[in-house]
Amino acid sequence: MNKIKNRKFVIVIPARFKSSRFPGKPLAKIKGKPMIYHVWMQCIKAVSRDNVFIATDDKKIQDVCKTYSMNCQMTSSKCKTGTDRMYDFSKKISSEIYINVQGDEPQINPKDIKKIVNLGLRNKDKIFNGMCKIKDHKDGYKSQVPKVVFDKYNNLMYMSRAPIPNNKYLDNKHFYKQICIYSIPKKYLKIFGTTKKTKFEKIEDIEINRFLELGYKVKMIELSDTISVDYPSDLKLLN
Repeated sequence: MNKIKNRKFVIVIPARFKSSRFPGKPLAKIKGKPMIYHVWMQCIKAVSRDNVFIATDDKKIQDVCKTYSMNCQMTSSKCKTGTDRMYDFSKKISSEIYINVQGDEPQINPKDIKKIVNLGLRNKDKIFNGMCKIKDHKDGYKSQVPKVVFDKYNNLMYMSRAPIPNNKYLDNKHFYKQICIYSIPKKYLKIFGTTKKTKFEKIEDIEINRFLELGYKVKMIELSDTISVDYPSDLKLLN
C-alpha cells in the first residue's frame, strides 16, 4: 500500500493520561508495547510518519513518544475533549486538514485511515467521520458504544449512547456505531475549539454532536470494524 505524503494534512492522536474509566490508558501494554505506539504504527502504515503526531498534556506520554521516535506535541491540560486537544494542537502546527485518530483503537485499519485522509483532501469544506455495522446487536445496547443514525445521503442525523434507532418494544437488532477517525478542515476545527460544549454533546458525552448542534453537516463513511479499548478488561482481546 502506497503511503500518503502531503503536509496539507496531519493525523493527530489525542492522548490523555487521566482517563476517568481507564487511567493511564495510552500507556497500557499490548504485546509488550504501549497502546499509543500500536495506534501510531497503524497510522504510519497509511501515511508518512512526518504527518502523524501524538497530542498530549502528560510528561509520561511525551517520554514514551521520545523512546519510540514518535512526533509529539504538548497541548493544554485544560482540553475537555480530544477534538479540543486537536484544536489546541492546530494553534501550534498548521495544516489545511486535521485527521483525528483515537488513541484507544490499536487495530484501526490503515486502509480506513487512508480513505478518510483522501476524502478530506478532496473535499476540504466537509467533515467526515467513520462508522460500521454492529455485528453483535447486544453491543448496540452498551452505553460505551456510540450509535449512529444517518440519512439517505449518509449525513449524520444524531449520535447517541442510547440504543438508536429503535422500535416501541426496544428490541431492534440492527445498529451502526462510530469508528473514531474523522477529518476536520481547519476552519471547522476553529469553530469547534472556540465554542463551549453544546447541550446534547454534554448529555451524550459525544463531541461530534457539537457540529450538528451548531448547524454543520457530518458525512458518515462506512469503514471496517475495530476494537475500542474502554476498560482494562478489553485488553484481553488484544493480548
